[in-house]
Formats: sequence, structure tokens, C-alpha cells
Amino acid sequence: MTTKETAIFGGGCFWCTEAVFLNVKGVTEVASGYSGGNAPGVPTYREICSGLTGHAEVIELTFDPSIISYSELLLIFMTTHDPTTLNRQGADVGTQYRSVIFYQSQVQKETALAVIKELQPYFQDEIVTDVSEATKFHKADKEHQDYYNLNKGNGYCTFVIDPKLAKLKKLFRDKLK
Repeated sequence: MTTKETAIFGGGCFWCTEAVFLNVKGVTEVASGYSGGNAPGVPTYREICSGLTGHAEVIELTFDPSIISYSELLLIFMTTHDPTTLNRQGADVGTQYRSVIFYQSQVQKETALAVIKELQPYFQDEIVTDVSEATKFHKADKEHQDYYNLNKGNGYCTFVIDPKLAKLKKLFRDKLK
């Protein structure tokens, strides 16, 4: 019997984070969406982009811990985006692009804090990744799912996502599908 667990990470634009984790062994599903906000109802992409709802662009991934651990997923997450920039990733600026880990258990929280502490010496600047209790995940509309694979020729994919995938392949070759 296969045990499945979920993780929720926000590393700026969800298209980037989704593209990374779709390539990782043991990850069985990845959905782009929003979490961490306080606006009532189901937020729209336009509302999220305004920065007024408090939500972050995130991915919710399902993984098999017998193939890849939560700790390993965190290492991939923390090294394929910039966890030292507050409320931004590159040209994407606003609280919706914050670096965040939404934990779903005390074990996930403790693991996230331990990984951040372990990685801090490797970064010149302070890691500002927020570690917060998971709130409701809202799945984004269909056009935001599997965005990279459906739009590889898009300039954003070429200039922003491709370098993240190159870094993934360089640092985590043994974790790739």
C-alpha cells in the first residue's frame, strides 16, 4: 500500500514552482493555486495579483514519502528559488510572490524550520521564507495548470523557468523522473 502525503510551497510565481516539482521522482501530482489569504470565498487570479487578498501563489503537491522525503522536497524548493528576497522573485513583486512553506503537521513545521536553519550558512543574505500553518488551498483555473509544459516557447518560460529547471537538473539529477 502506497502512502501519499501533501506539501504546499510558494516560491514566487506558481508556474515556476510547478514546473520544478513536475520533474521530481515520487511527486505524483502538482496543482497551482493560492493559499494563506483572508479574503472570503474563492479568490480569482486577478484578485490574487492585486496583492489585496493576502494569498500567495503556491503549489500543492502530492508525494510518496517512500520515494522522496518531505525534507528532500524542502531542499529542492529552497534551492530552486530565492528564499532571501522578501515578497518577490525576480521581477514578480508583491506579497502574492512571497517565499512560504505551509505546513500541515507539527512534523512538517519542525522539518521546515530545521531545513532552513541547515541551509542558512549557504546563503549570503538571511532566508526570509515564511513557515505558516496551512490554510485552505484554492486550485487556480485550468490555464494555470501545467503552464510550462503547455507554453515552453513563451518568453517568461524561457527566461524565468528554464534557468530554474537547469538548476534542478544540476543539483538534483538523482531525484529526476
